[in-house]
Amino acid sequence: MFFFSVITLAQKTVTGKITDEDGVAIPSASVTIEEPGKDAILAYGITNSKGEYKVTFTSSEPNVDLKVKAFNQKTLTQQISNSNQNLSFKLQPEATEIKEVQLKTKMITARGDTIAYDLKAFDSKNDRTLADVMKKIPGIEVKTDGTVLYQGNPINKFYVEGKDLMEGGYGTINNSLPKDAVAKVEVLENHQPVKMLQGKIPSDAAALNIKLKKNVTMTGRGEVGSGFGDPWLWNVKLTPMFFSKKQQWVLNYKTNNMGEQVENEGNIIGFGSSWEGRRSNIGQNNWLSVENASVPNLPVRRYLFNNVHYLSANYLTNIDKKQEWELKTNANYTNNAVERESTTYVTDFQQNTQYGYSFLNNFYTDKLKGELIFTKNAKKGFFKNVTTFSQFWNGERADANRWDALSNRFGNQSVQSPTSSFQNSLSTIIPWKEKMVNLKSYISYQDDTQTLQITPANYLQIPFIQNNAFATIPFAPGSIALQNYRMKTLDTSHSANISFTTKGWTFTPQIGVDFSTDNLTTNFDGVTTGVTGAPDFNSPLYDNALKFTEVTPSASVGINYKSDAWSLFSNIPVNFNSIKAEDPARNVYKTLNRTTFTPNIFAQYTFASFFKASVNGNISNNFGDIQTAYAGYILTSPGGFNVMNANNPIPQTTTKSLGGRLEYRNPLNNLFFNTGYRLSDSKNNLLASSRVNESGFSVIEYIERENNRETNTLYAEIGKYFPKFKTNLSVTFNETETISQQLRNDDFIDNKNTANSLGLKFNNTYFSWMSIDFNVSKSWTKQTNGIQNNKTEGYNHNLNVFFYPLENHTIGFYWDQINSTFVDTQYQNAFYDLSYQFSWASKKIDFELKWMNIANRKVFERIDLNLATVAQTTMLLRPSQVMFTVKFNFK
Repeated sequence: MFFFSVITLAQKTVTGKITDEDGVAIPSASVTIEEPGKDAILAYGITNSKGEYKVTFTSSEPNVDLKVKAFNQKTLTQQISNSNQNLSFKLQPEATEIKEVQLKTKMITARGDTIAYDLKAFDSKNDRTLADVMKKIPGIEVKTDGTVLYQGNPINKFYVEGKDLMEGGYGTINNSLPKDAVAKVEVLENHQPVKMLQGKIPSDAAALNIKLKKNVTMTGRGEVGSGFGDPWLWNVKLTPMFFSKKQQWVLNYKTNNMGEQVENEGNIIGFGSSWEGRRSNIGQNNWLSVENASVPNLPVRRYLFNNVHYLSANYLTNIDKKQEWELKTNANYTNNAVERESTTYVTDFQQNTQYGYSFLNNFYTDKLKGELIFTKNAKKGFFKNVTTFSQFWNGERADANRWDALSNRFGNQSVQSPTSSFQNSLSTIIPWKEKMVNLKSYISYQDDTQTLQITPANYLQIPFIQNNAFATIPFAPGSIALQNYRMKTLDTSHSANISFTTKGWTFTPQIGVDFSTDNLTTNFDGVTTGVTGAPDFNSPLYDNALKFTEVTPSASVGINYKSDAWSLFSNIPVNFNSIKAEDPARNVYKTLNRTTFTPNIFAQYTFASFFKASVNGNISNNFGDIQTAYAGYILTSPGGFNVMNANNPIPQTTTKSLGGRLEYRNPLNNLFFNTGYRLSDSKNNLLASSRVNESGFSVIEYIERENNRETNTLYAEIGKYFPKFKTNLSVTFNETETISQQLRNDDFIDNKNTANSLGLKFNNTYFSWMSIDFNVSKSWTKQTNGIQNNKTEGYNHNLNVFFYPLENHTIGFYWDQINSTFVDTQYQNAFYDLSYQFSWASKKIDFELKWMNIANRKVFERIDLNLATVAQTTMLLRPSQVMFTVKFNFK
């Protein structure tokens, strides 16, 4: 509150009109406010078509300089008082004889909420795709999965020439669109994707719009590679693209067995407005799994043993003369086999024991997805219908070995998991006089089946309580343990609202009803040796036949406000929650009827041209789901059973969160900055209770006991581009403190975990003979819980240096360094690659020879700090390999 009061008191606004000597309005004139005697711009504005301007600034000086510049007009400079005022000016003409004209494009330009980046100003000789260049742009970050962040937050839309072909799955274009086809990258700040709502319903998210050099563009990227290794290596990427005013399409086929993860390019990583309906990545309800080998915190190409084929097609066309209606079809197919292996040694401080395990996994992904989308997004109407079908035929395998001081056990594990799913999302906004009526409908049906098998069953050393002491279920030698699972899910949501707009305010009352039902059936089968007190697997305790139904009628009012400086959107809903869980065979009859009030609010204030300050807060309730309502035992993993108590109430979680954020982005001096704080507090009525034996096998139950989870996060990021040195530099900081409770072997553990990270990103293209990309991060984590008070540290860096000794020749050196430290134990993992590339410039073809993992490091070592244990893990890596690749553009 103090922060906002200071800003409000110090801020001043100057408005007026700029005309020529004849009184004719001058559009596109720049009006800047500067401190006297300093060459530093405090704020700026651009006149509109009527010659009107508005500049808001903050300064402690009693007077400031106002400058007006316009083409063919004499520059005007006038000192004005630091106060709110209305000033109009007449400019004098100034004709200048131009002897020589040199055009220079500004690397970053801003107009309103749009910031445009000239791609040529940021690329280096070794960049080939849009993603390569965007990694160097200040204020923008491109993550390894293709997600684009602007000022630390994900974008909500990715357009090419104003069209949303990919519907959120934009990784394919980002990774395969040649940089030579792109003229500019535009950031659309505070972007509301629904045109009917622009200026009425504000948004705090940004979007990207890619401007191409040609109106009709046939382009794309391709690679064909082969290499030496065990086995023989291949890498093929073929991604042709076409963009015009009426049609766009992208075809994509990628396959490799050399460790490159391409199958996630079809994932939805950009989510638009909720007014567009519901959209999500379709996944399986994976309750059962084999025991999994650990994955190192390395670039995926270092450890991924894969054999992947990924095929996708995206098509967009306008189907009416006004080009308001669009038809989109998206489809993708993935076939992937992954092998993974690791060995872990565990020290349990609570039980003062040691044990170990090693897993060799094979994961098989076989999935198909198709979408049909009809869209109308116009100023006078909105319609969007998305129909999605997905089919999975996935499987998992594991060869497991566990050992402790007393025994050594081997087991073969497998999971088969076919899934079918169907979704349809419809949203339409209909204009009605001065109002808008929005109707939304969502229907989803999914059928999941899974079967977990463990051979032999006596591999399992699962504990149970016998005579108030730990005992192990005595499975018969050579028998098979079998866990079956099936769940059918129906989820629907329907709502209607009407919006009223007046003087910048928009009020949207809404009514709706959500309905979902889950039908769960499970059973566990195994053979015991008949020891007294051993569990009887024919008992209903090891079966489930649960029906979980939730009906939630709701009424809400949305309040939104939009002005030049302020954006406000809030929703004040009242929900009537009715939940029922029934399983007669296990005497499960649980109900909950509760009315909840879950408001949320976001307010953003723009000041001094370059600053944005925002606050947000919300209250949410979660009443659990079918995963917390069943009463029978389920072997979710060979590591142990999950158990729910039939007498427990339906879980209830109430979460309150509050956050604040300050942003600064100045295209005039290429400086971007953001910092913020988030506080979240969750109150739960059930507490996880785990019983872990000396071999690491467990049974997890939930008991009725109130507990809290509190999270505090502080973050900051600053980035600047130095044009003179062609250098982009950014620094990030994050601190997260989490306090939670858990019950382990009857000990109540109050766990406090504090994680800090500091990162730096640096890239430089100043020298014609060299370019550098360097990313480094330092992390340190402290855990305190009464069992152990430990601290771990980590250090990661990624260095890419490219040398250009001759025209069209490039030598690349790559160095990944990953270190971890726990007390006196330190692991240092270094990886080096070397590449040579020759470019056939006239044909835009590259020939690359690359040697990866020169040191032939075969394992990665890491220390993990858990609740009551410390685990030292060794993970298998890809060996040294050599690849020859031909890379080219389509036209």
